[in-house]
Amino acid sequence: MSSPEEITVLLRQVSAGDARAVDQLFGLVYDELRGLASHHFKNQPAKHTLQPTALIHEAYIRMVRSDDLELKDRAHFFALASRVMRQLLVDHCRKRRASKRGGEWGQVSLEFAADQGKDADHALDVLALDEALEKLSELDPRKGRVVELRYFGGLSNPEVADALEVSIRTVESDWAMARAWLKREIEGGSAATGAKDSAESGE
Repeated sequence: MSSPEEITVLLRQVSAGDARAVDQLFGLVYDELRGLASHHFKNQPAKHTLQPTALIHEAYIRMVRSDDLELKDRAHFFALASRVMRQLLVDHCRKRRASKRGGEWGQVSLEFAADQGKDADHALDVLALDEALEKLSELDPRKGRVVELRYFGGLSNPEVADALEVSIRTVESDWAMARAWLKREIEGGSAATGAKDSAESGE
């Protein structure tokens, strides 16, 4: 694992426009980015046309080419990397769905009730999840970040607590409340969409 100190130094150099630092940083964090990408792909369709390697490279390029790149440290870097990867997958799913007309494309599983046995996994639409998460982030930015880091980033509660500079108990509470909120939001949205579709079809 890359050391936080090495990454922090290179991030400063990248932000200052050092081209060599861009390559050095990529080599240093590649293995961890690959692990992050693998976590993102865990619940993606088996026939996904976007590969983890392509996701890693595209996410990294977007980050280092950003005009307002301000990365403080290792935790901030990987949190942003996770967010960029999520958005790339959502964009890819949206384009794919437009061409495939729905079907099973974009179905993922979110552990709404991670400690409740058989009810732990709840299948949902990746675009519905993205929309709900964006709404949650507007209402409560910290809870939105906890979901991004826990679910999409694959970080443990202690790692999330360290990244957000809060207590582990706060992360546990935020994660539990965020799962419950997302579950209600997505199920409510699904019910509304289903009712609308039935009305339009005359059923």
